Amino acid sequence: MTLSIPCVLMRAGTSRGPFFLRDWLPEGDEARNQALIGAIGASDPLQLDGLGGGSTLNSKVAIVSRSTQPDCDLDYLFAQVGVGHQSVDTRPNCGNMLSGVAPFAIDQGLIPAQDGTTTVRVFNVNTNSRIEVTVCTPGGKVTYEGDARIDGVAGTAAPVLLNFLDAWGSVTGQLFPTGQRVDVIDGLEMTCIDAAMPLMVLRAADLGLSGRERPAELDANTALLARIESLRLQAGRRMGLGDVSNSVVPKPVLVSAGDTPNSITSRYFTPHKCHASHAVTGAIGVATAFALPGTVASGQRMAAGRHPLVVLHPAGQIDVEVTLQGEGEQATVQSAALVRTVRKIMQGLLHLPGYVFPPSPVSAAASGNQPGQAHRHFPQREVHIIVPTSSGGGNDTMARTLMRKLGPSLGQSVVVDNRAGANGTIACEYVAAAEADGHTLLFGYIATHGINPALQKLRYDPVADFAPIGLMGHSPTLLVVPSELAVQSVEDLVRMLRQSPARLSYASAGDGTIPHVAAELFKLQTGTRMQRVDYAGGAPAIADLANGLVQVMFPSLYTAQPYLRSGKVKALAIAGADRIGAFPELPTLLEAGVPGVELTQWYALFAPAKTPTSVVRQLNAMLNQVLQEPDTVARMEADGARVQTSSPGELHDLLMAEGEKWQGVVLQAGLRPELAIDL
Repeated sequence: MTLSIPCVLMRAGTSRGPFFLRDWLPEGDEARNQALIGAIGASDPLQLDGLGGGSTLNSKVAIVSRSTQPDCDLDYLFAQVGVGHQSVDTRPNCGNMLSGVAPFAIDQGLIPAQDGTTTVRVFNVNTNSRIEVTVCTPGGKVTYEGDARIDGVAGTAAPVLLNFLDAWGSVTGQLFPTGQRVDVIDGLEMTCIDAAMPLMVLRAADLGLSGRERPAELDANTALLARIESLRLQAGRRMGLGDVSNSVVPKPVLVSAGDTPNSITSRYFTPHKCHASHAVTGAIGVATAFALPGTVASGQRMAAGRHPLVVLHPAGQIDVEVTLQGEGEQATVQSAALVRTVRKIMQGLLHLPGYVFPPSPVSAAASGNQPGQAHRHFPQREVHIIVPTSSGGGNDTMARTLMRKLGPSLGQSVVVDNRAGANGTIACEYVAAAEADGHTLLFGYIATHGINPALQKLRYDPVADFAPIGLMGHSPTLLVVPSELAVQSVEDLVRMLRQSPARLSYASAGDGTIPHVAAELFKLQTGTRMQRVDYAGGAPAIADLANGLVQVMFPSLYTAQPYLRSGKVKALAIAGADRIGAFPELPTLLEAGVPGVELTQWYALFAPAKTPTSVVRQLNAMLNQVLQEPDTVARMEADGARVQTSSPGELHDLLMAEGEKWQGVVLQAGLRPELAIDL
């Protein structure tokens, strides 16, 4: 089994690692962890076969999705992958990797950006804690360029503000899990604290150290490391974490006096080596222990209010602003904020090695076949679903939902391959020319097999060049405008268009897309004019709409949902035959007095023409089975689409009807078919 998945490699704070949308990874914890082991190259101490850097600082992974929590925008699962051993630990959080979550999510279209700065509430799945993250988004787009500097990182970048809201006791349930602010283990005093990260805090002086030693010096002291690990194992049991011999928490910390009354010096272990600088979550824990009385790290007594504290580390310092409520023994920490920076290093397709995955039942059975019998079994290798749009959009998300379910059913890896460009023509021509054996499939939709063939002369035939497998679902089209636009109804919009025709423009996602054709039909039916502004897809188009750079758009419900939830855009009508359950109060365009603009977007799976009928039937049966599973239905509805299954014959009939329909629509709207596309 092999697997190819999208990946974004980022430097986040003083850590580096791959960022994934949850849907990019295989379903199930075991398969997910095997993919992460392969991504990092965990089997080798040098991690030569993956993205890791031979260090725990470069063996980190961030997994991001829309939040399941009602008061949060994003869910963030952190994974610490082993160095030289195949392990994945999802107990701890990582504040450095956290700093890349919001920029990554905005870039991938999970959440809308505001003009100037965007504040996102992140739910850390590892620790059940909430963090507000503020990133720079001039013009409604993430920027990584700026003047902020953090110690341990060369150069400057845009600041990312992290404000930890409820990280105290997030793992163990108590700020001081043992019930005491000072414990004694093997004759040494320590503070066991759970503040963003479970820590075991020791005075450096109690171990015969100054606390200013360089990491290499501490790492070379094998007797010290052995003693710290012995203490850590005992502290883990006292903190209710059980046997932590295979876990990276609690993290050991050695503290000593700082340079000023509001600073403390820290040496943070990961846990078997000293960190070259310092973990963000560790800095929150050290600052908390420093701010509160009665710990081995306590500084001077502090009054209620905000306190700018400094955690000194081998590469410099981390500034932490701690807010206290109450005083003395009654003092509690309400929040802690600090600044990090982020840089996107690369984005692309990550190829995972097959050796990290156990052999599938189908593969194992095939390996025992007699020579000459392998051709009777499908599939024989990984199956590729070619998506004609870029990653992160609605089509891509639906395809990856399908991928995660179809793979186990087929007993082979299913890979999503994004081949965007020329309004879907590149992807369609690729699949039409592929070997007709079922291992290369096309995620087709209304643009590739309905509108484009009527609008343009193409080098593929939507009917003759493909074997229909089955429908997957459909999604309504909405008429949306920026929330700040002074219209509340379709009637208001038409009036404004007639009064100021040169003032308003509409966002198109490219020739032959629904946002393009729907807007042209709307203009035709209302006798109005708008300027057309083209974008490379629906995601950047609606981002500019939300920021008021264009005024009208006809996106799918999936594309519009995050912006509707944030209040950045408002819907005026449904461009379909019926109202929808998600917005029962929203009229159809026909009800609003605009007939002839009904565009429901549909999605389907295709194989190359002449694919064996037995393979098409097998794929159709598995596709329909996956689509009928309750979690698939719920996921697609959450993304703004409704499941609809079909037989191959029913999909063929739909293509014939769509071809006739869109030929008529193009003629009616005066959208002259263009010459053949030159690629």
